[in-house]
Amino acid sequence: MTTHHFSGHRLRIGRLSETGRIYLITTVTEQRQPIFQNFLLGRLVVQALKDNQSNTTTLAYVVMPDHLHWVMQLGDRHDLSTVVSSIKSNSARWINRHLNRSGRLWQKGYHDHALRREDDLRQVARYVIANPLRAGLVRQIGDYPLWDAIWL
Repeated sequence: MTTHHFSGHRLRIGRLSETGRIYLITTVTEQRQPIFQNFLLGRLVVQALKDNQSNTTTLAYVVMPDHLHWVMQLGDRHDLSTVVSSIKSNSARWINRHLNRSGRLWQKGYHDHALRREDDLRQVARYVIANPLRAGLVRQIGDYPLWDAIWL
């Protein structure tokens, strides 16, 4: 099994924030702990995404047991790193409060991929929301509770 290590510094090299651009964001939990196997904790991440709608338009997401995939369009109020930092800090604060704990929830950094005009946005969204199927968590996507896409 391949282990992915996210390096905060290397992930920032060449990062651009472009208003109106669509990005695929991936961020993982500290030490890849499967904390979002707990549905309620996963819903707190979803709430953080929804609370951020003034800065972004969420097109699709899936909260996996130990990471988040988020397809979003960046608004004009903040840059990409500020938006992702806000999602991570708000969800971490809420989850830590719920669990009566402190400490880091997310690994430092995140991976972003700016989609090009020629990219098939719906195909990217289908790929993202099919993650639970590929991971063997469910037999059909409708059985997985922590995903959404604007096309539904």
